[in-house]
Amino acid sequence: MSWGTELWDQFDNLEKHTQWGIDILEKYIKFVKERTEIELSYAKQLRNLSKKYQPKKNSKEEEEYKYTSCKAFISTLNEMNDYAGQHEVISENMASQIIVDLARYVQELKQERKSNFHDGRKAQQHIETCWKQLESSKRRFERDCKEADRAQQYFEKMDADINVTKADVEKARQQAQIRHQMAEDSKADYSSILQKFNHEQHEYYHTHIPNIFQKIQEMEERRIVRMGESMKTYAEVDRQVIPIIGKCLDGIVKAAESIDQKNDSQLVIEAYKSGFEPPGDIEFEDYTQPMKRTVSDNSLSNSRGEGKPDLKFGGKSKGKLWPFIKKNKLMSLLTSPHQPPPPPPASASPSAVPNGPQSPKQQKEPLSHRFNEFMTSKPKIHCFRSLKRGLSLKLGATPEDFSNLPPEQRRKKLQQKVDELNKEIQKEMDQRDAITKMKDVYLKNPQMGDPASLDHKLAEVSQNIEKLRLETQKFEAWLAEVEGRLPARNEQARRQSGLYDSQNPPTVNNCAQDRESPDGSYTEEQNQESEVKVLATDFDDEFDDEEPLPAIGTCKALYTFEGQNEGTISVVEGETLYVIEEDKGDGWTRIRRNEDEEGYVPTSYVEVCLDKNAKDS
Repeated sequence: MSWGTELWDQFDNLEKHTQWGIDILEKYIKFVKERTEIELSYAKQLRNLSKKYQPKKNSKEEEEYKYTSCKAFISTLNEMNDYAGQHEVISENMASQIIVDLARYVQELKQERKSNFHDGRKAQQHIETCWKQLESSKRRFERDCKEADRAQQYFEKMDADINVTKADVEKARQQAQIRHQMAEDSKADYSSILQKFNHEQHEYYHTHIPNIFQKIQEMEERRIVRMGESMKTYAEVDRQVIPIIGKCLDGIVKAAESIDQKNDSQLVIEAYKSGFEPPGDIEFEDYTQPMKRTVSDNSLSNSRGEGKPDLKFGGKSKGKLWPFIKKNKLMSLLTSPHQPPPPPPASASPSAVPNGPQSPKQQKEPLSHRFNEFMTSKPKIHCFRSLKRGLSLKLGATPEDFSNLPPEQRRKKLQQKVDELNKEIQKEMDQRDAITKMKDVYLKNPQMGDPASLDHKLAEVSQNIEKLRLETQKFEAWLAEVEGRLPARNEQARRQSGLYDSQNPPTVNNCAQDRESPDGSYTEEQNQESEVKVLATDFDDEFDDEEPLPAIGTCKALYTFEGQNEGTISVVEGETLYVIEEDKGDGWTRIRRNEDEEGYVPTSYVEVCLDKNAKDS
C-alpha cells in the first residue's frame, strides 16, 4: 500500500490532503492552548476564593477560628489553594510538553511538505518539457515528410514535361533530394526524442513520483503518530496530578474528621464564661408599711429605723432597691452606673451580645457613701491616673489590668500575660547565662576578647530581667486578686461601709488620699458626717413626690442592649425614646420609654438628638 503506486495521478489531491492534516494539527494546538488558559483562570479563581474566606490577621474573626470546625474550614481553604496549584501545573505542563513541542513540529512539517511538493512539481515540469520536445520533433518530422513528398511530386512532374529544360528538371530533382534528406533527419531526431521521452516518462511514473509520494506519505503518517502521542501526553499531564489532587481531597476529609463538637462547646464556655454567680431570689417588697405610719412618723428622729430594724447600708438585706422610677438629679447621682459602659457591638445585628463580657454586673457602692458624697458638694479633682483610665475606657482602649472584662475572662488574660512575661524572663536569663559563660572564657583566655566589653551588655540584661520581674509581680497580684487569694479593695470598702456605725474613717475630699486598686480604679474613703446618717436611711422615701425630669430630646437605638444591671434599661435596635439626661462624661445616657420606665443605656448604643431650647432651659 503505497501512495506512489496507488495515487500516482493524484498529486493535487495529496497536496490538499496534507495541508488539511497540518490545519488539523494547528487546530489541536489551539485547543490545548485554550485548555491551558481555562486551567489558569480556574486556578486563579480558586486561589481568590480561598483568599477571600481566609481570616484577616489581627482581627476578631481570626480569634473565632480557634474552634475545630473553623480550623477544619481553614484546612479546606488551604487544600483548595494546593488544589488550584495543581491546575496551574496542568497548564504549565501542557504548554511546555504539547503546545511548544507541536508548534515547533508544525513548522518543520510545513517545511518538509513544501520541499516534497517542490520536488514533485519539478519532476512534473521536467516530464512536461520532454513531452513538448517530443511533440515539436514529431510535428517537424511530419512537416518535413510532407514537404519531401511535394518536392518529389514536383520533380516527377517537371521530368515528365517535355517543355521544361533539363536544368529545371535537375533543379527539381536536387530540391526533392534535399527534402527527402531533411525528412530523414527529422525522422531520426523524432525517434531519438521519443525514446528519451519514454525513458523519462517511465522514470517519472515509476521512480520519481513514487519516491516523492512515499516521502509525503511518511510525512503524513509521522504527523498522525505525533498527534496521537500529543493526545497521550494530554491525558498523562492530567493523570500526573490526580494523586496530588487526591491528597488534597484526603486532607479535606481528614480536616472534616478532626472536628470535635465537645471541644468547641468547651471553647465557647472558656470564651464567654464571666465567672459571675446567677442572681438570687428577689425579696418581697412590702408596700403596705407606709399605710401603718402615724402623723409623727414624718419626723426625721422617729421610729423609721424601728420599722426597718435590720436595714444596713452595705448589707444584702436592703429594704428597698433603687429602680429608676424617680427622675431628679439626686436619684441620678445615687443610682447611675459606676463603671464604664460596654463598647458597641462589631455589627448592628440583634445577635450581638452588648451586655455580655463587656458589661459585668455592677458593684453598688454603699448608700451612705453616695449620699455623703452628694451632701458634701465640694468639687473634687480626681487624680490624673484615674482620669486617664476613665478616658481610655471612654475611648474603647483596653486597660492594662483587663478590668473591663468579667472575672473569668480577666483571669485568663492575666494568666496569659504572666506566662508571656515568664517566657521573656527565661529568655533574658538564658542570654545572661550565655554572656556570663563568654565572660568566663575571656577571663581564662584574654586573647579571645576583653571581658570588660561584656559588662555593659550584662548590666543591660540584668536590668531587663528586673523590669520583667516587677511587671510579672504586678500581673500576679492582679491575678491573685481575681482568683480570690487576695481580698479585693472594693470588698474591703463595702465591709467598712456595712460597719459604718462602729467605725469613724476620716473625711476624704482630695485626690491625694484616693485609694487605687490593682485594676487601676479608685475607691474614695467615705465622708464622715454623722448628722446625715438617719436622713440617708429613708432617702428614697423623701423624694416620692418629686416632679419627673422633662425630656431634653430624643434618641434612636443603634443596637440592641440587654439592661440586666440595676439602673439600666433594655432597648431594641431601631427603638425611639426620650432623653432626660445627657452623657456627663461617664459614657451613659439617661432615657425614658414611658412614665414608669427609664434608666441608663451606653451612649455609644444610641443616636441622640437634643432639643436646644429644652437643654438651655
